[in-house]
Amino acid sequence: MRPHTPRSARAAALAAVALLAPLAITACSSGTAQSGSGGAQTTQMYTWVSTENDRAQWQAFVDAAKEKDPNFTLTFDGPSFNDYWTKVKTRMVASDAPCILTTQAARAQEISGILEPLDEYMKEAGIQASDYNAAMMQGMTVDGHVLALPYDAEPDVLFYNKASFKAAGLEEPTTAYTTEQFVKDAKALTGDGKYGLAVKASLMANAAGDFAIAFGGDVSRDGKVTITEQKFVDGMQFAFDLVAKEGVAAAPNAADADGPSQGAFQNGTAAMIVDGPWMYGTFEKSLGEDLGVAVLPTPTGQPRAVIQGSGFGISKSCPDKKAAFNVLKQLVTPEVIGSVAEKQGTVPSIESAIDKWAANKPEGNVAAVKALLENGTPLVTTNTWNQINTSFEQYSPEGYRGTRTAADILGDLAKTAG
Repeated sequence: MRPHTPRSARAAALAAVALLAPLAITACSSGTAQSGSGGAQTTQMYTWVSTENDRAQWQAFVDAAKEKDPNFTLTFDGPSFNDYWTKVKTRMVASDAPCILTTQAARAQEISGILEPLDEYMKEAGIQASDYNAAMMQGMTVDGHVLALPYDAEPDVLFYNKASFKAAGLEEPTTAYTTEQFVKDAKALTGDGKYGLAVKASLMANAAGDFAIAFGGDVSRDGKVTITEQKFVDGMQFAFDLVAKEGVAAAPNAADADGPSQGAFQNGTAAMIVDGPWMYGTFEKSLGEDLGVAVLPTPTGQPRAVIQGSGFGISKSCPDKKAAFNVLKQLVTPEVIGSVAEKQGTVPSIESAIDKWAANKPEGNVAAVKALLENGTPLVTTNTWNQINTSFEQYSPEGYRGTRTAADILGDLAKTAG
């Protein structure tokens, strides 16, 4: 989920730079953050730093907080997005571990053992869970305790090229888009070396997982993996068939990551792609006014999408958790979240800040995102989510090529995930 998000390793070539030269941005926190033991650690954050966009986003948070409080300070560093999830547990038990860390709602369950419950700190600060997007808060809550406060709430969307639709004589999608019409459009947009859709090997922020959600499925329920339930299977098989049977997309390779499919959409060789709103700014640079945003098509036309997002938490190993929360809470105010949404394009987790994100965006694009926020479902996972994601990327090309069914692949994933 991925921010978006910056949250992704979408520019792997820059990951090494992030590792060699971690960014430390000064900005500081009203004296309380420096009080008590571990003062330096309370103003340090461990996060993913894969790309220049990641750096720009974290800096935007610091700058916005500093604008409100000139004494605010925060430094941060970390590995690439993919490496973050394999390293964060080890990093957080080190004696010099930063007190603040980032997590996705989808990963909160997975790393819950290193995250401090925030309920009491929120109560003391007068912060309500209801201040934030309900789906995101559901994802950030594990065993009844809030483990992180979200800064964005990003429903996966269908990006499309308006110029391609116009050239093919097609009407642009609205906030009610059926899978039947979608397939017709994708076929009309396929030909002469171009495809109607670009797909990736990944699970979410991609056709496979998102159609599984759009068809009414969920990845888990009551702590149990539910990817073998029929609605989830049907939606994923629909995505696989877009390549294997309909021929409206090219099958991905397991090692492709996001680059080839996103590149195809940006250069016009694919007319549509399923991705997260965090890619809006990147796609807009390539497509300009031709960038369209639609809801995910569903069998009934009633939109349904998963809402992904990330937030800030506190490590259980932090020597001064109260001081760390005094820093954290300044990152998730409506003013700061709204400022970052305006500058970086992240869909804000606070409803009052939506207008800042929507500024200067086409009405139809904004309407699609708002419709999905209203009809979204949280991405609540289990502690085996990373394993499921990794294995799916390995096996999904077989599904797209038609050599394995969705039921077969998902059955294997469910067994290995436990």
